[in-house]
Amino acid sequence: MNTRVLVAYASKYGATGEIAEKIGHVLRDGGLSVDVLSVQQVDGLTAYQAVVLGSAVYVGQWRDEAVKFLETNEYVLADLPVWLFSSGPTGEGDPVTLMKGWHFPSAQQAIADHIKPRDMALFHGFLNTKELNFVERMLIKGIGSPTGDFRDWDAITTWAQGIAEALHVEDKHSHPTR
Repeated sequence: MNTRVLVAYASKYGATGEIAEKIGHVLRDGGLSVDVLSVQQVDGLTAYQAVVLGSAVYVGQWRDEAVKFLETNEYVLADLPVWLFSSGPTGEGDPVTLMKGWHFPSAQQAIADHIKPRDMALFHGFLNTKELNFVERMLIKGIGSPTGDFRDWDAITTWAQGIAEALHVEDKHSHPTR
């Protein structure tokens, strides 16, 4: 398989980066060539045949650097298979339910509609109060957000396996003699 995949992410404290690394590991196990990079490290998309892009979510918004990446690369991404993920809600239960139906930032929805991602996932996040500054700790305390690591590694693995399977099917269709 010749498919090279970029897993790009924006993470404030590293939890979303760890999700991106897990996705990259699963894709590699699926026989794909994968680079896992923060969006600031990405120097063009010409080397990739597919992109997985994710961001930490704060107050229903992607990180600024992820938004900039999405805006800057909108037209290139529209020509590639793309998967988007967000990481953020903490607590028990379905992350979409915890976010009251939120899937993706409304401010970037028009770009997502243009790109037509194959899937958009929302994963639980990790809220470690030891990493937060004073203002963030007070905000979390004020709104009563659960703290701790709520990431569902099985859900992340299953989602990434689906990406690998989809790319294998596309590779077979584009190279039927293999």
